[in-house]
Parts: sequence; structure tokens; C-alpha cells
Amino acid sequence: MQQVTIQQAGKDPISATLWPAADAKASIIIHPATAVPQDFYRPFAEHLNSLGFIVLSYDYRGIGRSRQKDIRRCDVSMSDWMLEDAVYVTDWLAHHLEGLPILAIGHSVGGHAIAISSATRSVKAAVMIASHAGITALIEKPMERFRVGLIMRVLTPVLCGLCGYMPTRRLGFGEDLPRGVMQQWSRWTQKPHYFYDDPQLDAKKRASQVDIPLLVLGFDDDPWANPQAISRLLEPLSKAPIERLQLEHKKLGLAHIGHMGFFRKRNAEALWPIVIDWLIAQSESGPASNP
Repeated sequence: MQQVTIQQAGKDPISATLWPAADAKASIIIHPATAVPQDFYRPFAEHLNSLGFIVLSYDYRGIGRSRQKDIRRCDVSMSDWMLEDAVYVTDWLAHHLEGLPILAIGHSVGGHAIAISSATRSVKAAVMIASHAGITALIEKPMERFRVGLIMRVLTPVLCGLCGYMPTRRLGFGEDLPRGVMQQWSRWTQKPHYFYDDPQLDAKKRASQVDIPLLVLGFDDDPWANPQAISRLLEPLSKAPIERLQLEHKKLGLAHIGHMGFFRKRNAEALWPIVIDWLIAQSESGPASNP
């Protein structure tokens, strides 16, 4: 395992962890979820590495070890994570491992990066885990819909204004978030088609250009990434061959999966082979599509 720093011209660097592997057939990038530091993915990354994959995990700017300064001075948005950070990390890996196929795993917002980032052009195949259009109105349970709406529409403008950032850690919601990330996310949650309705992103066009194989996983006890919300995210991905699985935790003998549980070691035996077998098959199928 190696700690690496990925420099960006004129921007804060990105902190990443690389797990090398001799005679690897492919490398795997893990694009993290919102407010989730890279260390959360370490058990899964180490398991992938033990199977012969080179693995790279990282923190978005303003999060975890990529937080270089006072978060109040961190000028970054959620779209910057998708359209810049994911690209820099993918380009860095492609440069250092020239000729080796790259696969990607995106968790939640990490799956959004797979859907609309130009980094996906360098990827042979990708997995989207608990990735969905985070539209508040699509949350099925009334109390959770009310709670998320309160956070996004009331607490976000108030707390970002008072604190200069979003203190999500105090709300039990992972790492604190830069103001620009939270404010942009808040706006998207109120739109009928999430970031696809943001004219500055041109996200529908970006998603329509994705043509790599995708494995999409949803879980029946995820309070946010329900089937309708997942479908809303996938609609513009018209060129991509998509294999979609909606997994039921009780049928798998699991007490809970939710939005975060796929990556927890307690669920490894039941869940991880689903993704790993698919990734192995993709790494062995035909030539890589990397430019």
C-alpha cells in the first residue's frame, strides 16, 4: 500500500492510496460517496488487491486527507468532484500504468462521476453501487423525505451561511462538506431530474456518450437509492450496456445493507463476489477500450 499525492495545476492536490500488484490484469479506481473518506473503502480495496487487482482509492478535495486548508476557504463544488477530481485521478492512474485496463467502482456520487465524467472514456467497464438521482421528492418514506428536505432546504442555507461550510459531521452525516458542494447538491435535490436539469453541466449529453458496460446495484433497504431514483439517474445512459440488480437483504441472509453496507466486511461474503466476479469477467473480455 502506498500513499500518493495527485497534483493538479492551480488546484489543491488529491490524496490517494495505491495498492500495487505484480502481473495485474487490470486496475480499479474507487470513486467515493459524498462525505465518505477513502479509509472507509480500505477493506474492500485490500480484498480486491489480494485477488491481483491494482487498486486506487482517494478523497475528493475538501474531504479526508485531501482537505488541505480551512474548509471555509475550500472553493470546490460537487460537479468539480465529478468533472475534475475523477478525471485527474483516472488520468494519473492511466499514465502510471500505461496499457493496463482500468475498471471503476462508483459509490453513490461516485457513480454520478462514472455517468457524466470524461474520465469514463478511459475506463473499460464500471460498477455503480447505490447511485441514484438524489431527488428529495423520490424518497419513499415520508419521515425520511421530511428529514432530508429539512437538511437540504432549511439547514443548508442557514448553516452554510453561519459556518462557512456544512457541519454534516455534527448531523451524523459523514465528513464536513465545503459550502459549494452542499449548496450545489441542495439545488439539485429540488429539481425533477436532479443534475440533468442543471444547464451548466450539460449532463444529459455527457451521460448519453457513455458506452461501456455497467453493473448497477441497488438494495431494498436503502432509504435513498430506491428503484425509481436509480432509474432516473440511468435514463440518459442510452448507449451503455447495463446489467442492473436490485438485491434484497433478507434473501441474502443479511440484517441490513442500506446505502453504505455493501462495503462493510460483515456483508463481504454475501455481496462482494457479485461485483468481483463481474469485474474479473470484464477484465478478461476482449481488448481494453482505453484511448
